Amino acid sequence: MPPNCDLTLGMRCIDKSTPGLSIWEMVAGEEFANPAGILQGGILGAFADSAMGAAAVTFASGRKVFVANAEMKVSFLGAVKIGEVLTCTAQVVSGGSRVAFVESSILTNEDRLVGRTSSTYLYRDRN
Repeated sequence: MPPNCDLTLGMRCIDKSTPGLSIWEMVAGEEFANPAGILQGGILGAFADSAMGAAAVTFASGRKVFVANAEMKVSFLGAVKIGEVLTCTAQVVSGGSRVAFVESSILTNEDRLVGRTSSTYLYRDRN
């Protein structure tokens, strides 16, 4: 069952079958528009955080873990129009048993790159 934040923002995981990689999709909903009528940047950040967190969890294959985002950088590369379908592809670039460094790209349904993110996730074993 997806967490409430993913359900609220309309995000869904498309694929997480490859360890360290996840692909997510969402529609830029009108309820998340800023005063300029485009997607508010924090929504794009939350979208990337969910995708990168999932990639970090799958990287720990065989272990049951929680991940905590220690830091995150978001580069906004273009405006997202309301109604556009977004895809976020997140991949672990480097990782070990305690930490994973993850990057993602966010594209529109027209293959226009609108965001790049990077983050460090800390692992905690789930009991």
